[in-house]
Amino acid sequence: MSSDALADLSLAVFEKVVGSTPGFRPRAGQHDMAACVATTLAQGDLGEHSTPTKAIAVIQAGTGVGKSAAYASTAIALALERKTRVLISTATVALQEQLMGKDLPALAQTMDKPFVFALAKGRGRYVCKLKLERLVGSGGSPDDLFDAENDAPKPSPFAKTLSQEEAEERRIQLYETMATLLATQQWDGDRDSLPEAPDPRDWSTVAAERHTCTVRHCPRFRDCSYYEARTRLGEANVIVANHDLVLASLGMKTLPELDNCLVIFDEGHHLPAVALDQFSSSMDLSNLRWMDKCPKILQEVASTLQLQVGEDVTTITSQLKGVLTQLARMAMEMVWEHTGRNADGAGQDGTLRFAHGVLPEALVEPLTQILAQATGLSKALEALGLEVKAVAKEDPSQAVLCAQLYAKLGSLAPRLGSLVSTAALLLEHGEQPLAKWLQAQSEHGYLTMTAHACPIVPGDLLRQFLWSQVRAAVVTSASLTSCGSFDYFLHEAGLYNNPNVTALEVASPFDYAKQGTLTVVHTRADPKQAEAYTREMVAELMQDLAQVEHGALVLFTSRAQMRTATETLPAKLMEVVLVQGTQSRTRLLASHMARVEAGFPSVIFGMQSFGEGLDLPGTLCNTVFITKLPFAPPSDPVDEARAEWLRTVGRDPFNELVIPATGIKLLQWTGRAIRTEDDHAAVICYDKRLLLQSYGKRMLAGLPAYRLEQRKSRSDI
Repeated sequence: MSSDALADLSLAVFEKVVGSTPGFRPRAGQHDMAACVATTLAQGDLGEHSTPTKAIAVIQAGTGVGKSAAYASTAIALALERKTRVLISTATVALQEQLMGKDLPALAQTMDKPFVFALAKGRGRYVCKLKLERLVGSGGSPDDLFDAENDAPKPSPFAKTLSQEEAEERRIQLYETMATLLATQQWDGDRDSLPEAPDPRDWSTVAAERHTCTVRHCPRFRDCSYYEARTRLGEANVIVANHDLVLASLGMKTLPELDNCLVIFDEGHHLPAVALDQFSSSMDLSNLRWMDKCPKILQEVASTLQLQVGEDVTTITSQLKGVLTQLARMAMEMVWEHTGRNADGAGQDGTLRFAHGVLPEALVEPLTQILAQATGLSKALEALGLEVKAVAKEDPSQAVLCAQLYAKLGSLAPRLGSLVSTAALLLEHGEQPLAKWLQAQSEHGYLTMTAHACPIVPGDLLRQFLWSQVRAAVVTSASLTSCGSFDYFLHEAGLYNNPNVTALEVASPFDYAKQGTLTVVHTRADPKQAEAYTREMVAELMQDLAQVEHGALVLFTSRAQMRTATETLPAKLMEVVLVQGTQSRTRLLASHMARVEAGFPSVIFGMQSFGEGLDLPGTLCNTVFITKLPFAPPSDPVDEARAEWLRTVGRDPFNELVIPATGIKLLQWTGRAIRTEDDHAAVICYDKRLLLQSYGKRMLAGLPAYRLEQRKSRSDI
């Protein structure tokens, strides 16, 4: 079937699906989006081709377009006809839940051809039954096999602080409960389907991790929770994943090969940031206790199975720990020399970035040693691991023992891997520099010193590792343009000047001029005068909050700004305001909704994370207050390094990066106000630069067409 015929077929399926949806309102923009999706995905050549045709559509679909309906029905119809699969990647759990719990089930009931869909998750979301059995069998006390306290993620800020005895009792109860649920088939081993979310520290001890898994040589492989989920993925026509997993799985065959499936990146504006995170690396220079166990574990595993360790691991580990300790001292002195010391003479927390990615000469030799020694240990670890797997294969009676021993080895692999990758990146220096920095952080009297390295241009990474593989894809979001242009996103995503890319902007069906207003307040203080501006802005905000009758959202650009506003609240507003960070996001939103639905006013104070993905339709959010234009803080090491590099090659980072990035954030923030065709809402921005500065006018040109109003600061009246 020709690509045109395929496109027509899938578009006809879309039209039938939306036409049979109860309460459906025809939307020209949604139809235009579906047509673009159909044409693009039909053109890409999948599978074996000497010179395959590639096609990528970048589609900005405004709020209310119904983009998931536009791409899902169209892409699935195409995939079924082409006998391939659809991979839908998102950035947030909320959208995954919407797709899995609402959109795809509804679509499966409507489409003529049946299809199966499944959610892809990383190994760490599933329990390792062998680890769990070991812990339950030993009374729930983790030994050095899993090193739980050292490796576990930090507890949630809302978690209750427990004594050691209480924590141990909690662990035992959790592991016994999980074992019982598994044994009675009431649980599938997926962390997210437990009745209550476990503490991250407890879960990390029993999580199924790649480095601790012998795969087919494990005695529990046939009923492994993770591999059962992998089997379900293999049977699915549609797989829902997230950007992190897609990029982390490149070349690993965990997900469908990207050159042989149709790919949808929803919430695609997150791709550049995820790429930088995936290809960055860091190493902990302060917690080195694990190194004392390294030679013991290697030798114990080897002697248990009568194997040999290829290297003098005791000597190499001792040397490596010594160099890391030396580097930690040097790093601490460098950071403290940069940040200064407090009144007691102790060093202050902070970050030291190395200009132009050039390391001080004093750090080169220790990092070179770390790279060589950690690489040697990693190779010895890998070689011994292969021998352990070989024993399990040759002698199945020792499979359980081998799996447990392999897990011991695997607990070392991520730590050694981070040393190797971080040292290599820190020592790398090419035409385009990397961001390199040291960071000191104190918490509960304990100092953590870390070294970091990260590429600075996400587009290069995505072009090399992602788009080189993809044949047919759609990238969509409600915020891909900035200041009215796709250029910034296309550069960031590695798609600029790509002849295979089509860009389409689909307007929202909302009548913003009739449904809402954007008011810009002209303060006397310039926003660059932080103290004076915050004082005046907060005074304006307090008067505006007193007028709120239903739901409202206040978005702050800094914690200091939010703290000042919180401390200024008069008594009558204290009961009205909910502040981000005082309780979990889920509870805070539930409290807000309950108040509004009961007829009481409710205001959320939130930071930048509340400016995106928050859906509060109707009276849940009649007003959005923007306290300041959301410029990124100038202290981010990667942003600093990139701006520095652009200046050295004669480019302007403010116009090229800062303004477009802020324009996208502002588009997201103003998008919190109107969520349905029946909403009426107001946006109030206290930053006069939006109207007075040329860059502000550029940002304004990319925002929804709200009815624009201006207001003088009340202190001028």
